[in-house]
Amino acid sequence: MLFDSTPYRLSIPVTGLMKYPALDNFVNGSPVPSDRDRLDVLSPLDGTLLSSVPLSASAELDFAVTAASAAQPAWAGLTQRERSQFFFTYRELLRSHMEELAGLIHEENGKTLPEARAEIDKAMELTEFACSLPQLTGGEVLEVSRGFYCSQQLEALGVVASITPFNFPCMVPHWTIPVALALGNAMILKPSEQVPLSAGRTAELLAEAGLPAGIFNVLHGDRELVEAICDHPRIAAVTFVGSTPVAQAVYARASTHYKRVLAMGGAKNHLVLLPDADPEYSGANITASMAGCAGQRCMAAASLIAVGDVDHVIERICAESRAMVAGENLGAVISTSARDRIESYITEAEEQGARVLVDGRNTVVPGCEAGSYVGATVIDQVTPQMRISREEVFGPVLSILRADSLDAAIAIENESPFGNAAVVYTQDGDAAQRFTEGARSGMVGINVGVPVPREPFGFGGWNDSRFGAGDITGTGSISFWTQAKKITSHWIHRDTE
Repeated sequence: MLFDSTPYRLSIPVTGLMKYPALDNFVNGSPVPSDRDRLDVLSPLDGTLLSSVPLSASAELDFAVTAASAAQPAWAGLTQRERSQFFFTYRELLRSHMEELAGLIHEENGKTLPEARAEIDKAMELTEFACSLPQLTGGEVLEVSRGFYCSQQLEALGVVASITPFNFPCMVPHWTIPVALALGNAMILKPSEQVPLSAGRTAELLAEAGLPAGIFNVLHGDRELVEAICDHPRIAAVTFVGSTPVAQAVYARASTHYKRVLAMGGAKNHLVLLPDADPEYSGANITASMAGCAGQRCMAAASLIAVGDVDHVIERICAESRAMVAGENLGAVISTSARDRIESYITEAEEQGARVLVDGRNTVVPGCEAGSYVGATVIDQVTPQMRISREEVFGPVLSILRADSLDAAIAIENESPFGNAAVVYTQDGDAAQRFTEGARSGMVGINVGVPVPREPFGFGGWNDSRFGAGDITGTGSISFWTQAKKITSHWIHRDTE
């Protein structure tokens, strides 16, 4: 998951030249104008100027934290059931506004409309989990000795922050928003400055659902704002989703200030293809994993380890990849600089001896010449030493490595410093069990190219794909957003006349 380093132009917003009005921060229930410098928001589909966002800094953050701090105690004072009720309404607003939200995601991120709708579906699922919290957070009471009782109740942390990336403008923010808020916290969301439209609309829909002012706030900005969030003394917890170098930096900086931190980093997912795998299914599923969302997801297929005689399946993957048409069933990558970076990995691998079977470089969509597109790409004869094998490309590119055995394939997977996902394609139960036991990743798939767990199972990788403890979704997220209060009581019973 990468935060792109595109050098944006500073802009003076002229609403008539933009498709949407210039965005403001959303604090204490309403938009708050800013006199800060602004960043242009360009659509990767065709380069259209969509909007602009302010470069907020510590002053704007302090204003938002003050509003959140004032609102949070009364919100936390509601019962868990009362707080969760807001999210039943919000879930229905997500459903009724699906096409509008999908259109915003399509424009600001570049993914296809079906992919954008799938994001909203997942956001609804995450919101449904928040609705179930009254059944999951009931207090525990145990008589530990005659007349002595121990009980436990969960309490909110206070004001928390969530820093989210460009690749899933709606889904990833909903990894944290519904649960953190339903558990009684107030939140500052810092979305990627490249995809701010979805975040702004989320704030409006939460307000429409009846969420009290100050409980959910959106601040726009870049690195300076991220650092201010890490440093702010009244922010109790921070989550981050992005590239591994930035995740490491956020974790180190925020934890230095004694915050609770969970920073999700990048990935280099390995898919192992065994000779007994179903050819038709595996070819289609591997391609979908590699090219879905233009490869801009931390669960995407990056490296395919081909074991033995599987060239017939690779031929199917190539055929499926050629059927991916940019601008139709294959979306744009986030920016021209991202496109250039992805293509540089392909070129370098080719120069080092890899064989490009399907070449997605220099892809142009007619009528969208200013867009940012990379076609589905398949590269064979890649070695573990090549940079394309070791680093996160974050595009629709599949690197094929060769191995003589399942054990050799597992060894290649184990050498990766990342640990988000690992997948095996086989019809052999014993081989699948050996793979699941041997893989060093937090999420493992058997014939499932994108093994994202569904609620209540939590999303979370290992190694350099995660910094901090626990999961960012599912039941594991409950303990992250709360602290437990343990109560021991002894009632003395006296005889009465």
